Amino acid sequence: MNRFEKITKAPWFFNGISWGVTALIVLSLLGVAFWKVHPTSASASPVSTATKASEAGVPAVTGVASQAPLDAIVRNVTLKTDITSKASYDVSEYTVQHGDSIFSIAKQFNIKPETILWANFDILQDTPDNIQVGQVLKIPPTDGVYYQWQKDDTLASVADKFKANVDDILNYPGNKFDLTNPVIKTGDYVMVPGGQRALVDWFTTVAAQGASGTANVGTASCGSGAVGPIAVWPATAHYLSGNDFSSAHLGIDVAAGEGAPIFAAGTGIVILALNDGGWNHGYGNVVMIQHSGGYVTLYGHLSAVFVKTCQDVAAGQQIGLAGSTGNAFGAHLHFEVRLNGEFVDPWYVLPK
Repeated sequence: MNRFEKITKAPWFFNGISWGVTALIVLSLLGVAFWKVHPTSASASPVSTATKASEAGVPAVTGVASQAPLDAIVRNVTLKTDITSKASYDVSEYTVQHGDSIFSIAKQFNIKPETILWANFDILQDTPDNIQVGQVLKIPPTDGVYYQWQKDDTLASVADKFKANVDDILNYPGNKFDLTNPVIKTGDYVMVPGGQRALVDWFTTVAAQGASGTANVGTASCGSGAVGPIAVWPATAHYLSGNDFSSAHLGIDVAAGEGAPIFAAGTGIVILALNDGGWNHGYGNVVMIQHSGGYVTLYGHLSAVFVKTCQDVAAGQQIGLAGSTGNAFGAHLHFEVRLNGEFVDPWYVLPK
């Protein structure tokens, strides 16, 4: 047996190899653990690059810089949900509720009362007094005439009929025309933006004459202020206790006991407020309010007045107390509606 064979067969030789392998494995594991805790300068360099980019005006992305290439452009990511309100060009439907009027519905949808009447002639016959709870009304999305196409109609004839513009009809998105070949079939509904037609004569104004129960009272010029349509009843009761509207009585006598609250029928400006007993004219203590569209409301025979001339008032705001001052027999509210100086039947504008 030679010297080499003696060494390799010795017990200590195998023990030494075993311990050496074990030591190498342990050192390798320790090295890996140390590298993870303390990364090399090469792996840390992207962070430095991101920092330099930030200092140069380019924002760095926190938490991902160590994974970015050295020449990467780093930027913040902003999550944003953009919900854009889209205008509706479709005709909608509205079911009439208790307390509605054509005027209050028109205000709710920001269109003119005439637009609703024109779109619902089959139901209302151009008369706002025909409105009933439960009726389903067509509500156009814009002012104009919602028209059902008739045989032999043309764009030019319809535009002329409703004093409108052909291009406005063609280009209105709600009509959904193919502009390369606009075909409209008999029975189709078309929106005529800005169109108008004569109404059945439901909204006549009446000039005061003879013994009509009115009196001449001066009003103030108060300048501009908040105004709105007639939208609410001027008293708690919604019925009469005396005269109705007629050529001999250009207002209505609303039931209201002595001292009952009286309210502004719409937002407006007080142009008359007399609280002196009113014995110089038939209205007694009286308030007049200017509203939008040339409308004025008058509240007569009050026992007390709570507002002053040129004061702004809101719809439903208390303006006084019912009474029997002036030419009155028993407490009630004499209520008038005037349009551009002439008288309108209050039933047409008060909520149902």
